[in-house]
Amino acid sequence: MTRPRGSSGASEESAAGLAEQELGSMYDYLAKIILLGPSGSGKSCLLHRFVKNEWRVLSSQTIGVEFSSKIIKVGTGARRKRIKLQLWDTAGTERFRSVSRSYYRGAAGAILVYDITSHTSFRAIQPFLNDARALASPSSASFLLATSLTSHQKP
Repeated sequence: MTRPRGSSGASEESAAGLAEQELGSMYDYLAKIILLGPSGSGKSCLLHRFVKNEWRVLSSQTIGVEFSSKIIKVGTGARRKRIKLQLWDTAGTERFRSVSRSYYRGAAGAILVYDITSHTSFRAIQPFLNDARALASPSSASFLLATSLTSHQKP
């Protein structure tokens, strides 16, 4: 779910709450997006490229979840809005899947990532899609994204 800034539901102000309010002035909406897919499908590399605009081959597996964020701007003129994307890079291995299921709460969307060079990777997407449909909000969106087209493979 995308929520407007300031709708955290907290009633008491604290040092952490004040810091969040200061950060909140930098964006109009907050959207939690989870990256799902089998281990080795390129979720972490994709996220690193999107957030830092750097290409880096990551060889270690994600354990549990890793977080990143990026503020994007949409619209023009008076309708221009800043959306803070809260990006959750989840572990793709089976042993972390039960833990990962709790990450769906409050998600505005899911990006299902698979390796285009691996039919096994594509077939492994179905359980992640099933979890997204069952555990995320009915209004959340799901997108399918293929990775692993390296520079020497480009047409």
